Amino acid sequence: MARLPVALVGIGKIALDQHVPALSSSNDFTLAATVSRKGSVPGVPAYTGLDAMLAAHPEVRVVSLCLPPVPRFLAAEAALKAGRHVMLEKPPGATLAEVHALEAMARARGLTLYATWHSRMARAVAQAKAWLTGRSVIRAHITWREDVRKWHPGQEWVFEPGGMGVFDPGINALSILTEILPEPVHLTGAELEFPANRQTPIAARLAFSGGVTADFDWRQEGPQTWDIEIDTDQGRMALRMGGNVLEVDGQTVAGEADIMGEYPALYARMAELVALGQSEVDLAPMVHVADAMTLGRRIVTDPFHF
Repeated sequence: MARLPVALVGIGKIALDQHVPALSSSNDFTLAATVSRKGSVPGVPAYTGLDAMLAAHPEVRVVSLCLPPVPRFLAAEAALKAGRHVMLEKPPGATLAEVHALEAMARARGLTLYATWHSRMARAVAQAKAWLTGRSVIRAHITWREDVRKWHPGQEWVFEPGGMGVFDPGINALSILTEILPEPVHLTGAELEFPANRQTPIAARLAFSGGVTADFDWRQEGPQTWDIEIDTDQGRMALRMGGNVLEVDGQTVAGEADIMGEYPALYARMAELVALGQSEVDLAPMVHVADAMTLGRRIVTDPFHF
């Protein structure tokens, strides 16, 4: 079966670290073009503007957007109006309303829109969801602490309005939580730490219904922590390494400490959706972030500099 030509828009760290390797190994897609103000991929036609790429490559059926959230809507809108299927890096947009608008636009044109959540594709998430089925959650806690300087070196946009701050990684944890819990939860309170010189939070503590809490922090150096621990009426489970390792009652039962399988799985799912003529736009993780911004008590902390 012929592989579908795809264009990658926004050639930054996440594109080079994850999207390009995933496409290189894909049986479904071939990277036909890139769009970026500065970045490129060797051997692939490169453009600095989306409109020029769309005009030059009518064969490109899928546009994968790795831009920061704020400019992503206009790029997605242009791709959909040009009749291309669209894949959105997480978070799918800067606001909930704009993603709803894109979903309606794709539906009206019979195109696929895929709002991806790469952490849901972590190696042990499906097993965790299956283990929790039929069990009652008593309490759960998320610890998601990492180093912004390592993962977003010099990327000032993460601290600008729409950049989401610590919720950029924190939403990965929320995407797993909303996937595996037997019953949905809602936010009941939040404390958000804003550096004195920044517009988005660098740390957050969240409380949800159902005994669920979360601790996000972007200032952790050294080993990174991506854990979800859940107590149930029938034992205790934990997801480690961002959902890639599953522990039950203290024993590792599934997965491995490797995050490189997540993006290949996203592109395989995109191929399925295109073949089926369907879209997948689950905004539950983003709803929790929006609620935290609404309910969160603001705490001003020390200025942050890259």
